[in-house]
Amino acid sequence: MPIPSPFHPRLAELCRSQEWRNWAGYLSPATYQHSYDPEYFALRNSAGLIDVSPLFKYDVLGPDAARLVNRIATRDLRRLSVGQIFYSPWCDDDGKVIDDGTFWRLEPQRFRITAADPNLHWFQDCSRGLEVEVQDVSRAVAALALQGPNSREILNRAIAGADLDSLAYYHLTAGAVGGAPVTITRTGYTGDLGYELWVDAAGGPALWDALMKAGEPFGLTPTGLAALDIARIEAGLLLIEVDYISSAKALTEARKSSPYEIGLGWAVDLEEPSFVGRRALALEHARGSAWGFVGLQVGWSELESLFAKADLPPQVAGRAARDPVPIFHHDRQVGQATSRAFSPLLKKYVALGTVERSYARLGTRVDLEITVEFARQRVPATVVRRPFFDPPRKRS
Repeated sequence: MPIPSPFHPRLAELCRSQEWRNWAGYLSPATYQHSYDPEYFALRNSAGLIDVSPLFKYDVLGPDAARLVNRIATRDLRRLSVGQIFYSPWCDDDGKVIDDGTFWRLEPQRFRITAADPNLHWFQDCSRGLEVEVQDVSRAVAALALQGPNSREILNRAIAGADLDSLAYYHLTAGAVGGAPVTITRTGYTGDLGYELWVDAAGGPALWDALMKAGEPFGLTPTGLAALDIARIEAGLLLIEVDYISSAKALTEARKSSPYEIGLGWAVDLEEPSFVGRRALALEHARGSAWGFVGLQVGWSELESLFAKADLPPQVAGRAARDPVPIFHHDRQVGQATSRAFSPLLKKYVALGTVERSYARLGTRVDLEITVEFARQRVPATVVRRPFFDPPRKRS
């Protein structure tokens, strides 16, 4: 049975829809209101506040802490300075992705890793022979994501002792709310300007209250997972068990993916000699990957025509779809779309998916399966650049 997060007393008061999801064993609002629209537009036009406490969090400390995180991540974390954050996948011995998340350098020999799935045993296995400790601090640390164009102004009013104007993208700093320490990271899952705030679980409600009070003049809106899902698709961001299956959970070898096959080849540093899976990834890099991860934009006029035959407008607006559907080239299936959404901001129907490598080039035309009045149809789509939405303010 899902358990409440440290912010649940505040969430329960505000969740008028009473629609909850199970996120990593926690109760998380899908929407606070009966429609996700106000929450989505708050993310893009003002600011949204999201409980992200269900993320798993691990502290790595000790004389060999740097060696361990370099053994886990596919990136070269020797280049990670104190106060800096890297995003990276981590792999099994065969170079297949187990999970992806962020690596923070808090001190020279102290790091934090955030993850979507529980990874304690894997990290401990990787630590054998090293003088290092891995601590699961998932339940001890509460977390909020403050995302949107007004997030910096709100945070400046709510947090004391933090220089947010000089906090660079994917870096962290410290501040305080009512004297209680808060760690602030310039990170998020919306593809927009935003921050994530990490606090001792007991101090969660006070942090929520401070942010909501500071954000009231700016339209700060509690935001659930339905709006977040559309935002992360617009940002071209992966979701584990949707856009790829963890190699720890895959039932067959064919369901596993390498970083190169899910668009994370840029996060593989083969110059780093000792990470798990490096040998397999070096071989794949030399011979090429079988699959490529792509963004797709669906042809709108063709979509309108399909629905017009059933005397309907296009039935694609609404919540993001996570059920995989086939991608075709002529009469042959060449992949699958794993996440789909109509972007309210871009006014486009877009998708993320995996296709055979030869069909992953920008500009390639394919067909996406779509169901119209219970009949399977195909609509043209074009391979386009990800992210679909990438405002300059995200890194400013």
